[in-house]
Amino acid sequence: MTCSSGAIMQDHPTPEKILQTGMAFWASKTLLSAVEMGIFTELSRGPASLDSLSERLGLHPRSAHDFLDALLALGFLKREGGRYSNTLETDLFLDRNKPSYIGGILEMANHRLYPFWADLTEALRTGQPQNECKTGGAGLFETLYADPARLKEFLSAMTGVSHASNTVIARLFPWKDYQTFIDVGTAQGDLAVQIALANPHLRGVGFDLPEVAPIFQQYTAAMSVADRLTFMPGDFFKHDLPKADVVLMGHILHDWDLPTKKMLIRKAFEAIPAGGALIVYETIIDDDRSQNAFGLMMSLNMLIETPGGFDYTGVDCKAWMSEAGFSITRVEPLTGPDSMVIGIK
Repeated sequence: MTCSSGAIMQDHPTPEKILQTGMAFWASKTLLSAVEMGIFTELSRGPASLDSLSERLGLHPRSAHDFLDALLALGFLKREGGRYSNTLETDLFLDRNKPSYIGGILEMANHRLYPFWADLTEALRTGQPQNECKTGGAGLFETLYADPARLKEFLSAMTGVSHASNTVIARLFPWKDYQTFIDVGTAQGDLAVQIALANPHLRGVGFDLPEVAPIFQQYTAAMSVADRLTFMPGDFFKHDLPKADVVLMGHILHDWDLPTKKMLIRKAFEAIPAGGALIVYETIIDDDRSQNAFGLMMSLNMLIETPGGFDYTGVDCKAWMSEAGFSITRVEPLTGPDSMVIGIK
């Protein structure tokens, strides 16, 4: 009887998951504001008391204690003897002075995505973007590329969201069989940089709009690979892709509608020799469309941000590659929700 009663109690539904997810924006905005205010960068100098940290960050006395203790309870800060400090993770990944900083994507989420996602319901009902173009402004990329400060933040964000997978691609793919590569939509250039760092025999090209050049060149120089990585300005809507053994597209295809996706895959096919490869990677949705929640929500983000972009499954991408002429295709997992789809010509 006890076992039966226990089983009944265990199987009894509770609203916990519903409430945690429905109110998850509380935790999200608490972290985003902490990144915006530079708390983790400030604490990289060493532990600090409530009063000291409040003064340095400009926190109001009414908010400071709850805010810092909320970060503690969420697992983003530690507290010992009344002094706050970073965790191992926040010290490594959220200190702006470290090359491992991934806060760029969180800064962009705070400034752009958080307010735009308030209009998700409207996007779901209209199929229309909810960013600047909703009020008559330019589209996502026109807006970003027209403002150097916002462009730099966006490109840093792309590094933050991609860095872990970039390092896996640099190690996992059989680069020993190739000599050259091109990173299409290279952004800050972290994918190209990680490949070059892990494979000294390779030479690569970062291909993007001209406005990106100084940011790419500064980053590759800082990472000591500028001698093997060059920037080539271009617009993949107007120009053919440069020739190379391997073409990479990281977080590119999901920005565009299906005809544009297929056009870019065809251009990649034409840019590589027989035996060459195309690597497409992003938050590839699982084929059953039931597991990779981040990939599915990323597709909703494309609804918010673009006129026709969407994320897709590995089966989808392999079919587009086969249609373009690739003879061998496969999907390989990377880190977290990311996977890469490889096509061999």
